[in-house]
Amino acid sequence: MDYWIATEYIGDTPDKLLKLEIPASKWAVFEVNGPMPDAMQRVWKKIFLEWFPSSGFQHAGTPDIEVYPDKDPYSPDYYSEIWIPVK
Repeated sequence: MDYWIATEYIGDTPDKLLKLEIPASKWAVFEVNGPMPDAMQRVWKKIFLEWFPSSGFQHAGTPDIEVYPDKDPYSPDYYSEIWIPVK
């Protein structure tokens, strides 16, 4: 499994960095509320153990995205998101 830390960037890829293009997709977006890392792990578990089996969707096979706002990730009211490409 690869794990990328990334941001949108337009231009030539700087030396020693890699470029990853994520294809246009249909996304299921899940809210994550609570301190890291427990809140993120809890939502990932629910996605694969509860949501996928009951939703009728399948994973599209392209990269998932975790979105982390620039705030205190250990705060009890921290908000982040998980984006899953679906078909």
